[in-house]
Amino acid sequence: MTEETALDAAHAAMEAAPADDAARLRFYERLADCELFLMLREEAQGENISPELFEVGDGRFVLAFDREERLARFAGQPAPYAALSGRVLSAMLAGQGIGLGLNLEVAPSSILIPAEALGWLQQTLGHAPDEVQARISEFTAPAGLPEALIAALDSKLATAGGLAQSAYLVGVLYDTGARSHMLGFVDAVEGARDALAKAASEALTFSGIEAGAMDVGFFAASDPVSASLAEAGLRFDLPQPEPAEYAPITPGSDPAKPPILK
Repeated sequence: MTEETALDAAHAAMEAAPADDAARLRFYERLADCELFLMLREEAQGENISPELFEVGDGRFVLAFDREERLARFAGQPAPYAALSGRVLSAMLAGQGIGLGLNLEVAPSSILIPAEALGWLQQTLGHAPDEVQARISEFTAPAGLPEALIAALDSKLATAGGLAQSAYLVGVLYDTGARSHMLGFVDAVEGARDALAKAASEALTFSGIEAGAMDVGFFAASDPVSASLAEAGLRFDLPQPEPAEYAPITPGSDPAKPPILK
């Protein structure tokens, strides 16, 4: 029996509490972050892919699974697929009136997700945080934050391996007198700031907190400010991947270039 996946657990929590918006948001967050195996009619040709399309009473759907073996079990045999994240898949399908059949018939997380829900997910993921300049007067221990946000940050930063060494959640006082909370990243790799800021913004969005706000900052480990972060803040360690060996580029590996449907 296949072990329970993160999508299985999130789907079960959503089904157990249909009126709980936070549980529904967590499911869609897991869907966006996880790797999916999209069933194809034929092997991918470069960036061009031909997903299997299924017509049901509710519309047209592509099929994707969160494990290769689940796809093979559904198909009854090995089948061509494209491996891509849920966020890339939602961007690829946006505006085409095509929904997603997830883990159909082979897992407890079997569900038909309509095109409208995928459109909402793509729009939500496309929201970019604003950039502002402010001078920090003091860091304090974070206070009054719901556990849902802490858990959302922990889950989200686990998917940002290698983009920074660590992050600290702190209270912050600005020279204007304004108070807020900040997620401070230490030693972010070059070019990763936008992705990390977006990850923090998504954690806040998908935690289900209404009218919440959280700032994001970036600091070098050698900066004395980082010592203040460590002293006052709640630390999150980002996974550090092993040195990668060369691998051919696969469809969907670049979020800025979703695969092209044929």
